[in-house]
Amino acid sequence: MTEIILDETEDWDKRILCSDESCIGIIGADGKCRECGKPYEGVLPEDHGSEAVPPVAMEASKQIVPEAAESDDDWDNRVLCSDGTCIGVIGADGKCKECGQPLK
Repeated sequence: MTEIILDETEDWDKRILCSDESCIGIIGADGKCRECGKPYEGVLPEDHGSEAVPPVAMEASKQIVPEAAESDDDWDNRVLCSDGTCIGVIGADGKCKECGQPLK
């Protein structure tokens, strides 16, 4: 995995987290989550998105690549964990790859 170096000038107090509580993303200048793409469900501050995202931060976010890239077919056929608070998928062994819970 690639080490991510964050921009020290980025204001972490101004971040707006995704409305989906199971998502780890933040809302971008376009009003959508940078991780899952869902639009923000609240009212964004007027100055949100007025500052450009530093290119270093954007490049760093693109460098996170899963160890084994899945094909499009795998993505369409995945089975999500039965625990609604977990972000994992069920593996070949019938257990969630994230939390280890078996498929119910």
